[in-house]
Amino acid sequence: MKRPAAVKELIEELKRLPGIGQKTAERLSFYLMRGDKELVDKLARAIVNIKDKVILCSNCHGITEIDPCDICQDPKRDHHQICVVEEPYDVYVMENMGDYKGEYHVLMGVISPLDGIGPQDLTTEDLKAKVGKNGIREVILATNPDMEGESTAVYIARMLKGAEAKITRIARGLPVGGDIEYADPVTLKKSMEGRMEIEP
Repeated sequence: MKRPAAVKELIEELKRLPGIGQKTAERLSFYLMRGDKELVDKLARAIVNIKDKVILCSNCHGITEIDPCDICQDPKRDHHQICVVEEPYDVYVMENMGDYKGEYHVLMGVISPLDGIGPQDLTTEDLKAKVGKNGIREVILATNPDMEGESTAVYIARMLKGAEAKITRIARGLPVGGDIEYADPVTLKKSMEGRMEIEP
């Protein structure tokens, strides 16, 4: 039996999402098709709202609906400490730990020569400017403990050499090759507590 063009189109679009293969895309498509229209309308509105309402914070590059974001505006945060992460989602993971009270800086990726991504494609220059003018005392490098994350951390440590801020790296509580996204709060807390200063 030939599938309707609208179903085929939805399956193809769902397959573009990370972690969604052919079978999952088919299941989701048929679930949405069988569900009531209100569910589909709510989902469609939520997707459109992400593009219409969510922006990047001009200070930390995290996702927000106001600029600067709540974290950057919060007077109770330690604005002399910056935790550097790869992606906006990592900010939420770190916040779930509940112990970190400083600011963030989102790199929007990692250095990956094989993918054609260099330092100029990240927000490294913004970080350098921020550390140079804002009286930052510590920069915590919380990139993932894989090859790209490590090389990005080393690059940033060298870039910030000579700055008055102490440069630290989260400890190896995280497994090598693992992602912060999948770390449990206890492991993440131990990693933060055991961070070490990096010698460029």
